[in-house]
Amino acid sequence: MAVGLGLSIGTVNTVSALAEEGSAKAPPGRRWAQRSQSITRRTTLTFDSTGLARVGMIPRHGRAIIEFADLTQRSIMSARVGHRALSPADLVAVVAESLISETLLEHPHCDGHGSDVGIALTYPARYAESHVDDLRASLDAIGLGHVALVAEPIAAATWLEADRGPLMPGLALIYDLGGASLDVTLVRVGAGCPINPIVGEPMRSAEFGGRAFGALVASRAGHGLPSASISGSVTGTTADELRTKHVRSSLELVYRCLRVADVTMADVDCVLVVGGAARPVEVAQVLAGELARPVITAPDPERTIADGAAIIGRRAAVAAEEAAGKHHGKRRGGGAHRAATRALVLSQRTKQRLTKVATAAGLSVAGVGLALALPADGVIVGLAQLGLR
Repeated sequence: MAVGLGLSIGTVNTVSALAEEGSAKAPPGRRWAQRSQSITRRTTLTFDSTGLARVGMIPRHGRAIIEFADLTQRSIMSARVGHRALSPADLVAVVAESLISETLLEHPHCDGHGSDVGIALTYPARYAESHVDDLRASLDAIGLGHVALVAEPIAAATWLEADRGPLMPGLALIYDLGGASLDVTLVRVGAGCPINPIVGEPMRSAEFGGRAFGALVASRAGHGLPSASISGSVTGTTADELRTKHVRSSLELVYRCLRVADVTMADVDCVLVVGGAARPVEVAQVLAGELARPVITAPDPERTIADGAAIIGRRAAVAAEEAAGKHHGKRRGGGAHRAATRALVLSQRTKQRLTKVATAAGLSVAGVGLALALPADGVIVGLAQLGLR
């Protein structure tokens, strides 16, 4: 049975999702009624005394590593490990390895007994080629060369097609309202899409998103109020009004994305809303009213990108299974197809290796110290017993 594992490591939250056989056989619009398994955690890293990496934990004593997932933030300093440095890309790779190991341990059907697992990790579409290369190199360095890298809006569009059935050729606008920013991207969907379906240039703004909205609420509540008083001083109705204003203000970024791509809203077939901060109904309501296009939102928009990545991983695993079957039937056939999917599919040997890694230590070589500087707040994080391959 082929299984797909999708990973979305954001600045604020990290989501992992599994796509299993049968998830794409339900009628359109109901394919995710029985939701696939997923886990959401804060994007933080801690290490125990043995060097085992843990994701999403805030220790009672000591500090966690935070704010490392956005590789465009060059001000973030690298972690020093012996004579090597752990860059932000290395830390993202550690998060990915931890989640993969945890999945293999917690789900018996992914432990290598009759299953092939395809894994896809998403990254922001605004990343330059150098950022993607850095992430690829960091994954390869810790034995995750089989993990595919997929742009976030492409993963979101994959979920859209899997959920809604075959789409007519056209344009979808991906409105990704996350905890730290808003990303807007135009993507071609339907039959005949090019290898890179992104149209124009992805747009990003940190002026919108969960953190920006929280700052707006705090500003409306009044300067100098303690945090416990902010929620009481802003009523639900006022918060809804502020969110409506917040989303309406973000439309300038949407129109800028359209101008760069030299299209108008009339050329867009639908708007797909994703991201953890897009859960309130006001987000979709404002977009539908202002843009006059169909707006689609998943039941849990925070996990849409991870679900799409899991679908991509599962498709690769299915292709690998089929290629392996052809190979057994005709020893000299299917070699090129198998080679094309080898980098994406998790082999049985790799599964066994990762299981041993997860039970023994988060990284291979223990006993060296680590100090990570986070310039955002000037905190120095000291970590011991960390190992690095």
